[in-house]
Amino acid sequence: MIENRLGALLEAGFTDRLGERGRMLLARRALLKACYEEPSPLDTGGWWFAVPGERYEGLFTALDLHDRFPVTLGEGVEAEWLPHRRGALPVFVTPELDGWRLAMGNLADVVGVDWDDWMSAVERLSAECGEAQMFFEDEADGSNVWVVAEQGRVRRRYGREDDPEWVGEPLPWEELRVHDEDFDPEYDEAGPEDGTADAATACAQLSVDPTRIGAGTRIGGHGWLALSAPGVGHEDLPGLVRS
Repeated sequence: MIENRLGALLEAGFTDRLGERGRMLLARRALLKACYEEPSPLDTGGWWFAVPGERYEGLFTALDLHDRFPVTLGEGVEAEWLPHRRGALPVFVTPELDGWRLAMGNLADVVGVDWDDWMSAVERLSAECGEAQMFFEDEADGSNVWVVAEQGRVRRRYGREDDPEWVGEPLPWEELRVHDEDFDPEYDEAGPEDGTADAATACAQLSVDPTRIGAGTRIGGHGWLALSAPGVGHEDLPGLVRS
């Protein structure tokens, strides 16, 4: 469970008042704790973004995140259950994992839940970071989505609720539907761009599979918690004390 001090920091809302020295101390703390942390599979809540580790700074601009502060891998993954100030939800940006940074937690509130919101977010991320990927899985309603965007435009996309839909040229690692051993051209229909991979397969090929994080994963730096609104934390402290 995340330390109460991190939850208290978010709930009291002093993240917007952290100076350079305070951030450096928190970064040192996160890096020291990470030395003793055993990486384990991540629960993304079924929705996450991935961007290249060397250009991840653009992620905060693309998703309009603010007042970030350093955390470990284990602390940040529980972002959705952290206490926070109204209107300032935390999003977790992981340490670098095999060369990639993942963003997860409270994305439905921060990004939105409409298709246009999703596509706009991944395009913005790719414009800021050079490349971006989005993955979404909802076993309850059968939704499965993965998207690859580069330089502000979607390059390849798969979406499935009832019928699968493919957009863009197949990527080199993909197995095409027409090559599937069960495909019968006499009875089945498939376009030349129709693939067979779902999000669970695609993330392992494209960047990082969060469910397979473990001892063999290369980890660099520390993670971040960043908020969906700036400068809101220190307001209305008397009300917080009375509550």
